[in-house]
Amino acid sequence: MTTSTCDSEGRLKLYSALQMMQDCSEMWIDSEPGVKDCFARQNMAQLLASRQVEVIRVPSYQETLTVTTSVYGMKPMFGFRNTFIYDAEGNPCYKTWSMGAFVDKATGKLKRVDDETIASMTLETQLEMDYKDRRIILPKEGGVAGAPIPVMRADIDYNKHVNNANYIRMAMELLPVDFEVRGLRVEYRVAAKLGDVLTPVVYTDGNQVLVALSIGHEVSAIIDFYR
Repeated sequence: MTTSTCDSEGRLKLYSALQMMQDCSEMWIDSEPGVKDCFARQNMAQLLASRQVEVIRVPSYQETLTVTTSVYGMKPMFGFRNTFIYDAEGNPCYKTWSMGAFVDKATGKLKRVDDETIASMTLETQLEMDYKDRRIILPKEGGVAGAPIPVMRADIDYNKHVNNANYIRMAMELLPVDFEVRGLRVEYRVAAKLGDVLTPVVYTDGNQVLVALSIGHEVSAIIDFYR
């Protein structure tokens, strides 16, 4: 861990932990030549559809961390993986599972991975954690609207839309200052792009805060924080 990944108290920022996880997941493709070749031939990409994070312990400045990722399930249009962050003693600090969607880069629509590619993949054992539903249901009332959030150039990644970790960074700014995140779920629905304006609505219920980020009348992402 370096200074750029730490908060004002010298602890790993959740945003930084998520960046580590997504970088590790992207590098996984290089370890699966069949998948890499399929994506290149068919102009495909893997986009995150949902993620759940369990925060076991927040590491501190200069700790040595190891990030691992493994795919435990594969369907023609979706993949399922665990990504964990461990400390120097091999104890988990963050446990996550996520679902990725396979899409056509040109159209942005779901696209099937062929059976041969799926058969070539290395599937590993699903790791132990408290698995929750990936779908997040918003309350019908009780939300408080926040100030609009314009999408800036720094929010965009190479897929030409808001990077998945940046949604969570935006949403965390709306949490109470003393809210210690012990876990979260996020569901990505409509990709926000440069020039869009996200309208946040916050729902608070005891130890849970839901943040919905919308583009006009369409929900772009929902983040469920709990402590």
